[in-house]
Amino acid sequence: MASDRPPRAPRHRHPERDGGARAVPQRHQALIPALLSSLRPRQWVKNLFVFAGLIFGHRLFTPLVWPALGAFAIFCALSGAIYLLNDVADRDKDRLHPTKRLRPIASGRLSVPAAVTAAVVLVAAGLAAGTRLGHAFVGVALAYAILLTVYSAWLKHFVIVDVLVVSAGFVLRAVGGAVAVDVEISGWLLICTILIALFLALGKRRYEYLALGEAAGRYRPILAEYSAGLLDQMIAVVTASTVTAYALYTMSPETVAKFHTHLLPATLPFVLYGIFRYLYLLYARQLGGNPSELFLNDLPLLANTVLWILAVLALIYGPRLG
Repeated sequence: MASDRPPRAPRHRHPERDGGARAVPQRHQALIPALLSSLRPRQWVKNLFVFAGLIFGHRLFTPLVWPALGAFAIFCALSGAIYLLNDVADRDKDRLHPTKRLRPIASGRLSVPAAVTAAVVLVAAGLAAGTRLGHAFVGVALAYAILLTVYSAWLKHFVIVDVLVVSAGFVLRAVGGAVAVDVEISGWLLICTILIALFLALGKRRYEYLALGEAAGRYRPILAEYSAGLLDQMIAVVTASTVTAYALYTMSPETVAKFHTHLLPATLPFVLYGIFRYLYLLYARQLGGNPSELFLNDLPLLANTVLWILAVLALIYGPRLG
């Protein structure tokens, strides 16, 4: 028996509506890689300074390793947020740069509102998580976030101050790690941290100055205030100071009494090789624009760093385990 119901008209697809429905997940799929790239996870190796207090405070083989890992994760979130804000502030200059123009924000793959929102969420989440490590840690983490934000907006435009602020960021990482595991903040730890951070920051400035040539001031205006000769002299001063500070630290009566060993000076060759290797890469190989990438990609430098860590662990924990 035939139905009296009229035949149903064929459903016509709305190209814009259906295309938009498909585009939403595609945009989300493209957003996540762009966001992760802007957080620069390979730069998080800098946050390993958080563990200095844990190691040199004789807390490595204790449950305090978990707060230290938490502090590391929080500083990764905070530094990722700073990178986002810095890329937002520099997006116009980055578009003129031969390589930075490919960054997600400069290239338009990540919108400014999305980047700022992600940065705010990361800072808020990091500080909220930091409350579990104590108010002192939150204070250090907040100081780090404020200092680096002010750096991105203003302080990076002042000659010499720019590299000092970058170095202060490393010091705050080390202080935050020490506070998280409740160990006394060593003056030696602060001195060695700021010197090695200055060494890396000045090396990066030198690489950028020479690599960008006459256009250096256009891509990074502060570079116009430097010269190759000035940077070389500053690197020489910091290099000598770093080696001297580490040597004095290993031989100081305070260090010998704390670790019950006179053998820490035996680790000095690793420090010398690491510094000389970095200088070789900077001056002879014309590398150094990205210290984190350099450490991860240069096998001799990476192997030397691992061997230094193992030697230090054996010397400062061996007597206690024995």
